[in-house]
Amino acid sequence: MKKIFSLDIFQQMPLIGILRKMPPRPMHRMVKIFQSSGLTTLEVTMNSPGAAAMIQKLSHDFPGLNIGAGTVCNLNQLREAQQAGASFIVTPILDEEVIATCQEEGLAVFPGAFSPTEIYRTWQAGASMVKLFPAGRLGPSYLQDVLGPLDQIKLIAVGGVGLNNMHDFLQAGAAGLGLGSSLFPKQMIEEESWNSLEQHFQAFVKKYRAFNA
Repeated sequence: MKKIFSLDIFQQMPLIGILRKMPPRPMHRMVKIFQSSGLTTLEVTMNSPGAAAMIQKLSHDFPGLNIGAGTVCNLNQLREAQQAGASFIVTPILDEEVIATCQEEGLAVFPGAFSPTEIYRTWQAGASMVKLFPAGRLGPSYLQDVLGPLDQIKLIAVGGVGLNNMHDFLQAGAAGLGLGSSLFPKQMIEEESWNSLEQHFQAFVKKYRAFNA
């Protein structure tokens, strides 16, 4: 069954949780807490063991979430993600063939870009939004400067974004944020500290709602 990316759900809480090489055993419980905390969009990277099976299961078990595939670098990975039911595709690079195929298939695609030229080329190629990566090293001021002349482009800040600087990136004009290890603390998950994890997720949700208010 083809899954459609919900922009409405994303815009309610434009924080993308990035699952990279996460052990499958605690996955269902963790994602259930993720959803109940008010988060809406989840990316499983294709360089994770069993990524396609994970996407398929999460898409089936959590139809109210946007479940997508990240670290998609070629058409083979795109096809695998699509068959698993991914509703959006995230790439670390600019691959125009992947973008064009996503457009043909009606898949939302967030390709990675770094320089203003790459960002513009990615947008012109048909990106739904552009992933600014690595955003943490560039900083919120870089994102703001890029959006000066390129204010029609929707940028998602990814890499080095966490609770302490997410407000700065949103204030600079980011349309969304990608959050990996800062959102999914390894020790908390390994120890299955679910109450602590719920409070951790809720801190991000509260921070975004406070900004949005």
